[in-house]
Amino acid sequence: MKYAITMVNTHFDEKIQAKIDGKTKPLGALGQIEVIAKKIAAIQGMVTNQIDSLAINQPTLIVFAGDHGVASEGVSIAPSEVTGQMVANFATGGAAINVFCRQLGWQLSVVDAGILHEPPAQLKVTNQRLGSITEPLHQAPAMTLATVEHGFVMARDLVKNIKQKGSNLVAFGEMGIGNTTSASAIMAAIMKLSPAETVGKGTGVSDDIMAKKQQVVTQALKLHRNSLNDPWQLLACLGGFEIVQITGAMLAAAEQSMHILIDGFICTAAAMVAVLINPAVKDYMIFAHCSGEQGHHKMLKWLGVEPLLNLGLRLGEGTGAALALPLIQASVAFYNDMASFEQAEVTNVV
Repeated sequence: MKYAITMVNTHFDEKIQAKIDGKTKPLGALGQIEVIAKKIAAIQGMVTNQIDSLAINQPTLIVFAGDHGVASEGVSIAPSEVTGQMVANFATGGAAINVFCRQLGWQLSVVDAGILHEPPAQLKVTNQRLGSITEPLHQAPAMTLATVEHGFVMARDLVKNIKQKGSNLVAFGEMGIGNTTSASAIMAAIMKLSPAETVGKGTGVSDDIMAKKQQVVTQALKLHRNSLNDPWQLLACLGGFEIVQITGAMLAAAEQSMHILIDGFICTAAAMVAVLINPAVKDYMIFAHCSGEQGHHKMLKWLGVEPLLNLGLRLGEGTGAALALPLIQASVAFYNDMASFEQAEVTNVV
């Protein structure tokens, strides 16, 4: 599958920077808020051919859930059944991501990408099931290449629908017992690191379980070593149903010229694969936070990006991305509404 992603051009860069620098403040005094405003303005200028004012419309956060066969190896403190229980919690409004989305104004949707037990019909959960659980990644490919491609098709359709409803900013969250093992394996394969450098404590596992996770990732990397240089095969061998659809959704959002707010460790693993598939996707990404998972800062360094927040979060669900929305909105508000030196009749001493 190919993605027609337009590289964000520099056509308006000088005008955008001049507008930012002309505000009543010292140059660069708003730090990353200025950087984010410039990034948003460059994308919206390309789409609308004007940079006078910016807008964030109907910010939408999608939580994708999927179960992992590797969970049966005891790599998490929780059994796979918890994935489905948390999906029900999301659908009924009781999880942290629900609280933050209600507080901050996100449109939230929940997607069953492939969990062990299909949610009851009365729950408001979008069915995009690729199966009920992946194969254990250290014993076989997690899924077929055809399954990966099918996940990408569904993710693209979902994002197109969100765009048609008026959203221009999308973020992704995830739920899936065992998915930090999958993300650690993806990170190790892409960055050529040892499992000891990529495997963390996930939901807070013991040292013994962490050692088991490292062992499983080592086995997986050895088993699939001849397939890991191709990003599609990498997802098929090491991914999860939710990671596959998040990756596809990121590429689809960039194809639609939407802003993409990247959450933590799992979503950044998906972002790394997306960048390998089409490097232009990175132009549309804003990285919300650096999580408490030990490998996440290494991922961000590999990508060459600076996150907005560092709160020690390691919950997943998209919570870090949700919490970053006010900073995105502040970037737009400052760009639109802050007076220039000329307007305020303030002497510009720079």
